[in-house]
Amino acid sequence: MKYTGCLALLMMFFLFPCLSQSQAFKSTPAAAANAWPDSLPWWQRNNLRVMQTNLPAYEAQLNVDSLIEDLQRFSVNTLIINGGGIMAFYPTELDFQYINPYMQDNMLADVIEKCHALDIRVITRFDFSRIHKSIFEQHPDWAYVSPNGDRIINDDVYMAAINAPYVQQKAIEIVEEVIDRYAIDGIFINMPGYHTGNVYEGKHFGVDHNPHDQQRFKTFSGMDLPQEEDPAEPAFAKYQEFKEFTINDWIKRMHDAVKAKNPQIAICTYMDDYVDIIRHETQTNSLPYWLYMASDNVNNTIHSHPDHIVSNASIQQLSFRSRYNAIEPEETVIRLYENLANGSGLDMSLMGDFREYEDERNFDAWEELYGFHKKYEPYFGRYTSPAEICVISPGYWPEGEEAQEYRGIQLMLKEAHLQFDIIEASQMEARADRIGQYKLIILPQIEEISEGAIAVLRQACTEGTAIIATNQSLTGNEEALHELFGAKVVNKEHDGNGFYLHPANKQLFKRFDSQELLFWKFNLGLYDFTDADTSFLPIFTPGRPGPPEKIGGHEPSGYYAVGMKAHEQGMAALMPINLGRLYYIHGYEQHKNILLDLIDELFPDADQLLQTNAHPRVEVVLQQYKENIPSRLNQQEQDGMMLHLVNLTGFSGNTYFEPLPVRELEFRIRCENKPSNLYSMKQEKTVPFRWANGYLSFVLDELEAYDGLIITQ
Repeated sequence: MKYTGCLALLMMFFLFPCLSQSQAFKSTPAAAANAWPDSLPWWQRNNLRVMQTNLPAYEAQLNVDSLIEDLQRFSVNTLIINGGGIMAFYPTELDFQYINPYMQDNMLADVIEKCHALDIRVITRFDFSRIHKSIFEQHPDWAYVSPNGDRIINDDVYMAAINAPYVQQKAIEIVEEVIDRYAIDGIFINMPGYHTGNVYEGKHFGVDHNPHDQQRFKTFSGMDLPQEEDPAEPAFAKYQEFKEFTINDWIKRMHDAVKAKNPQIAICTYMDDYVDIIRHETQTNSLPYWLYMASDNVNNTIHSHPDHIVSNASIQQLSFRSRYNAIEPEETVIRLYENLANGSGLDMSLMGDFREYEDERNFDAWEELYGFHKKYEPYFGRYTSPAEICVISPGYWPEGEEAQEYRGIQLMLKEAHLQFDIIEASQMEARADRIGQYKLIILPQIEEISEGAIAVLRQACTEGTAIIATNQSLTGNEEALHELFGAKVVNKEHDGNGFYLHPANKQLFKRFDSQELLFWKFNLGLYDFTDADTSFLPIFTPGRPGPPEKIGGHEPSGYYAVGMKAHEQGMAALMPINLGRLYYIHGYEQHKNILLDLIDELFPDADQLLQTNAHPRVEVVLQQYKENIPSRLNQQEQDGMMLHLVNLTGFSGNTYFEPLPVRELEFRIRCENKPSNLYSMKQEKTVPFRWANGYLSFVLDELEAYDGLIITQ
């Protein structure tokens, strides 16, 4: 394997010819990294450049020296490597942990020692979701049991039961043993929580009926475990509470055990409570491909849990059944730049070691991007969003039609270059102060939220925030639906295939001067807007199907696709239609224009933060930044703004190609004070600009895959 494309690190005086000597020096990563206070946990620097080597058992025989060479080549500062759980990659003395037959006694110790010599942190990976057959045969009560008595088995490992002694007690002992033996910097827990299927084979099995689960649920609720995952079954609703309680109880006990050993050990997993680094994943696992998945993941997590560090892993494999075939390099580049733009570090997850890797096409991209982050590290990781729009997400891992609605709304905003934050619905109460500061809140098919979250929306709208809700939002609380929107449900699940929407009000729907009927499919809710102040977009009936000679007959149905209600200072609009899903699947701009016209009506200044002529497939992310260096750690004021531009023009819908160069991009950005400098990271030069009346204007002559523009105050 030949190593090519090493990224040379130039002196800051050459990179920033317009900066003073002191400014150039403080921006040098090596100088900045030497003075972090010991009181600051290492992960809170938010400068992660992670590589996760998911080692198959046979790759435990890796060459440690070559691994270290590769980590240096890729500018890695944090390694995630196998520790224990399913199998131990070290000489464990615990008789309830299976030892990898290919294990080298000193492998893990050598990796940690040699990484630490180069200031590379080491996080050990644990997976307690499964136990080896040899352990199962001694303790069959530690494994999952379906309602039908089936086990979940992958080759010779069995799915573990979360409430059995292995997960509840032995897992903590395994972690403690590793901490006692090795100077690790963190633990990563893969696949925590409940599992009701074999995700690697796509098979569903149902609620775990392990005897320990049965007994604990009985103690918790006085009920028997539900036989079916049916929300209408009372026991299942209680089971949902039980799962949340037991998961939080377990991660708290793990947290307490780890921190008792060493508070400087980071806990990293996919949960948010009792965790230091929230892990997320960008995957290629469904169609249509979600081009903004990395932005979505980081934006959602970082604004829902602002006190945590977020590390969003780009999963290298195509699928669980195709682990040795990597995604396209162009897709990797987009994912990693989106991570940086939204406030995460870099994170790659691959199968095995780097040497003799089965698909090396991404190696040059990793080298370039990780080197780029290292070079400009002070300008990443300490962001405050200036966005005035907030999208409420349905969850951490949204799926199905609600995910499509949610993604379609994001897609509309992204293509219009409207800046927005994402906050998970379950975190609305915790983020009440921030939510009250937005000028517009969008709920894409958020069917049910807590009473506290409803109060947050009510207060925000009373004080001037506009609200737009789509499809079946708040149908789980009809009182709030009526209070906020003046709406009553007649039929929330109504097939809209063949119906039309009529943009009759051309003053509101300005983008429809040449259209009278807009086609529809998917859900088209029928609601009573009698108690709303106004209603728009009359719904027309399908008319007669048939040959051209027989079509027609479309008539007003008496229902409307938009209802709007005024509050003391704000307005709330409900569109009980699958607007986002329709755009996500079909992509007709007329459906995007419905939302954009409605935003213009409710929040006329939505585009005043940032205006550009950039192509819709140029992702634009504006951030306020503080330099991520020790001397700026406690400062209150911002150092300036960062404008991230990710070129997505190479995405065809199913294939990732090299992006097309985009030229003469014009920008007008709200900027209270005149900047002292505007610098292009990729072109490595200053960019001329104009500033007048609180607005910064400039032209970027060319954009290739990415650029980051440092707007220094």
